Amino acid sequence: MLRSKKAGLALAIVLLISFMLTACKSSNAPASAPVQIAEDAKISYLGPEGTYTEEAARHFFRCGSFQPRETVPDAIADVKNGDADYAVIPQENTLGGAVTNYIDALISEENIYVIGEVILPINQTLMGVPGASLEDIQSVCSHAQGIAQSEAWRKEHLPDAVVEEMASTAAAASYVAETGDKTIAAIAAPGAAELYGLSVLAENVQITDANKTRFYVLATSEPEGSSGTNAVFVATCAADRIDDIIVAIHDSDVELVTIHDRPEGSQLGMYHYIIEVEKESGISDKCIDKLADIPELRYLGRFQVLVKQ
Repeated sequence: MLRSKKAGLALAIVLLISFMLTACKSSNAPASAPVQIAEDAKISYLGPEGTYTEEAARHFFRCGSFQPRETVPDAIADVKNGDADYAVIPQENTLGGAVTNYIDALISEENIYVIGEVILPINQTLMGVPGASLEDIQSVCSHAQGIAQSEAWRKEHLPDAVVEEMASTAAAASYVAETGDKTIAAIAAPGAAELYGLSVLAENVQITDANKTRFYVLATSEPEGSSGTNAVFVATCAADRIDDIIVAIHDSDVELVTIHDRPEGSQLGMYHYIIEVEKESGISDKCIDKLADIPELRYLGRFQVLVKQ
């Protein structure tokens, strides 16, 4: 009987320790660990600090050092040159659609793989210098996506404001802080207001709470034993060939997630199509091999999707 009580106590202690470790782990990291990386790994992302891309990068990775870059090609170049182990880039937004120049940057690279995806809720925020009010604003600056996502709100609340496009939402916030001009506002991530010492003038200026952006995580090779529910391909073909490729994808027992077309550049009617597919139970090696056998398709990677709530 005594032995039974001691065994029960020991089991309870083991379970308690296990629970505490799990709780500690989940409080400091995403619910799942899509990619295991070294603590000294370097992650480049579209900067400056305070962008949604930084938020996505920090949500995906448990550790590592994060280095902002001025452009997506700069972040990708870091990975190619060995100055970073990973890059995180925006891919598509619910309201603004595909970020075409970033897709072009990905398509143009031969030896870059998509190893992960983050879906991030986007809460666009209008911010200005301390003391500014909505009535003061004559000019609004943001990234092209922030401008597109806030168009309906601006037409209602700031119909006469001039719009200026910036390299990123954080760059817009930084610009407003540097000018100190009460007539200029930025549309950026909520955290950028605190980072750059600005005051929030309006929240959720994208109107809908369904606004989300997908980000790709890139590397020069796939992780060992790579698996996942999603995969990405690039198809380079004439427009009249893409129907056959979509049928082949369907016949491979996977579902189409997105398809975006970009001009191939050599002749009219030729396109690059970036195609993402999914299968809830996981995409097998056999399926990847079958799709990769299609001459026009180039395989870009297989991965899990991490959704931030």
